Amino acid sequence: MDVLVINCGSSSLKFSVLNTGSGQERARGIFARLGGERPDFEIRRPDATDPVEQAVLPAGYAHREALDRLAGWLAEPAQHDLAIAAVGHRVVHGGEHFTKATRVDDDTLAAIEACCPLAPLHNPSNLLGIRRTRDHFPNLPQVAVFDTAFHQTMPAEAYLYALPMSWYREHGIRRYGFHGSSHKFVVGEAAALLGRPLEETNLITLHLGNGCSAAAVAGGQVVDTSMGLTPLEGLVMGTRSGDVDPGIVLHLQRSLGLSVAEVDDTLNQRSGLLGLSELSNDMRELRRAAGGGHDGARQAIDVFGYRLAKSVSALRAALTGLDAIVFTGGIGENDAETRTETAGRLRHLGLELNENANAAAVRGARAVISSPDSPVRVLVIPTNEELMIARETDQVLSADVR
Repeated sequence: MDVLVINCGSSSLKFSVLNTGSGQERARGIFARLGGERPDFEIRRPDATDPVEQAVLPAGYAHREALDRLAGWLAEPAQHDLAIAAVGHRVVHGGEHFTKATRVDDDTLAAIEACCPLAPLHNPSNLLGIRRTRDHFPNLPQVAVFDTAFHQTMPAEAYLYALPMSWYREHGIRRYGFHGSSHKFVVGEAAALLGRPLEETNLITLHLGNGCSAAAVAGGQVVDTSMGLTPLEGLVMGTRSGDVDPGIVLHLQRSLGLSVAEVDDTLNQRSGLLGLSELSNDMRELRRAAGGGHDGARQAIDVFGYRLAKSVSALRAALTGLDAIVFTGGIGENDAETRTETAGRLRHLGLELNENANAAAVRGARAVISSPDSPVRVLVIPTNEELMIARETDQVLSADVR
């Protein structure tokens, strides 16, 4: 079955068409910087070396226009071989209402809208994507796949904050976790690579990209994760701070007179690797700069690595055993130095790398990079969130048929 996967971000629209049987990606594209001065788009088919379409768009071009253009492109005769049977939508926040992917109907839309206060930058865009796609493809079944759903197996001791319980009961203030589709995908791939039944496998998965999160997964179920109410909590990220003392926020408001919007922008857009290095949020650029003697880049890399190892060590306490640590995401899959540095900080857990295997691990291939005698295996597994969304869409619709 060919599934159209839609990912409506706060300023972008990404899409893929994937065959759930073969896993083949049949088309993909991105509309970037939507609503800005110079939005653009690119659409590719896997059999084409150049973009099928690529252009700079008028200033202010937004999600609605992008979805209309995508629908028009899919309707062209050249795309009629794409036998799209369903649409899967990435939705950032499902709160406690959604513990799994769910077929879209009016009740589903109302519940997603109720979660908008928990993800004000993302859920409204996700909703717009679903509603506009339903307008264009009224006869196609549509499924919402939630970033938070995979983490809903966490016990209360892991998801509750030490805050007034009325905040949780009345406003849903708790830890939810994100990157669920990525973590779920690599968990299944890791169990297969290890040759172990999923229900007997204990893992710590590390999704390391511009956004970063870690999860402790026992028998296929998340028992703890690094992100919280929002994707700001946890690890150091490209532009996000990760964990900070909440008193810092109060200090910035009281002593420096910063507004809520200014603090929000600083913590989400001007912190992390970018804020520490005062140079870049891109690990590749920071590695080059650090090699050339840039102190800020070196410090950012060191803080990133230390906080990552610290989080892994904490998550180990949530598991009765540990079979493997899995690296995924842009940094996790491509930066061998990050994997080396992390393993070096985690020798107390029994990690030993095979440095030749680590250096040889390249994007697109699964790899075991630990030494044969390492009691904890170390894996590199490319993530595929779009394929996970397509598969979950297929599973929901297959269950409906039964």
